[in-house]
Amino acid sequence: MNSKLTTLADAARLIPSGSSLSIGGFTSQRHPTALLRRLVKDGIRDLVIYCHSAGSDVDLLIGAGCVKRVEGAYHADGVFSPISPNWRRFIEAGRLCFEDYSNASMMARFAAGAMGLPFMAVKSILGSDLIEKWGYSREERLADREAAPLKAYAMECPFTGERVAVVPAVKTDFCLLHVQKASPQGLLRIEGQEFLDVQQAMASKCVIATCEELVEDEELRRAPELNRIPHFAVDAVVHVPFGAHPHSVHNAYDYDPEHLMEYSRAAADDDSFKAYLDKYVFSPESHEEYLELIGGEARMEGLRARSGLGYNPELSGRGGRG
Repeated sequence: MNSKLTTLADAARLIPSGSSLSIGGFTSQRHPTALLRRLVKDGIRDLVIYCHSAGSDVDLLIGAGCVKRVEGAYHADGVFSPISPNWRRFIEAGRLCFEDYSNASMMARFAAGAMGLPFMAVKSILGSDLIEKWGYSREERLADREAAPLKAYAMECPFTGERVAVVPAVKTDFCLLHVQKASPQGLLRIEGQEFLDVQQAMASKCVIATCEELVEDEELRRAPELNRIPHFAVDAVVHVPFGAHPHSVHNAYDYDPEHLMEYSRAAADDDSFKAYLDKYVFSPESHEEYLELIGGEARMEGLRARSGLGYNPELSGRGGRG
């Protein structure tokens, strides 16, 4: 089987401006942040992002001007940013198109895309105004190749007569993941919570995975039930240790509370966020230089997860888990 190994730079070059994508992980956990920084560095624009519980992963792209529209449910980094700062600023200023769904509705949309269905029925948005409140008009939807013609549709179930809402499937151009282990052939293993990574991967035309550890296919196949994303669904693999920083990776390292607080403060306005991007995205020539900039091996060792727990309970200044 052919190797799918590539570099961070070459993986980023697979993603053109105007693409639709989803990003694995959850709030401050297990995002492919090194790859996202590379997209910002490469000047990618007009992305359409679908998400369920995003954090400073999507917020980074928004603040860098890479995003045209977001469809999702929740954007925060726990106690560090109860509401993602760039996301909020850009929406309030009319600089970002946002379509609001419930968390369960976004889960259903990804599940429908993964199963090849055009829609999925839900009840979670009934009794709210989410069906009636649209982030962009029907005319704008019809002019956008990525957009569904309707946000959602309430109907009577033909079998039971119950009232349900149907939401459109999500099928993205790209899904970007960060996992604990991957083989060069594209077999992926996620330790701990998967969130919606499996559904997002199967609902995408192209999956790019960065990983903490590169492992031979044969070793992963000794416990096949733990490998939830098969090699045939994955198009590219990049070995990027600490590639999720400042976010956490279960069993590897915890999130970096100091950096997440610095990020949150920097995202308060355009000028301070530009300074953040200049320092942490544009100045480092490589991921290795970025790691040196944030404190190098000593800093990352201080974030290491404790065996048997998957996170670091002794981390100073963590302020609670998000």
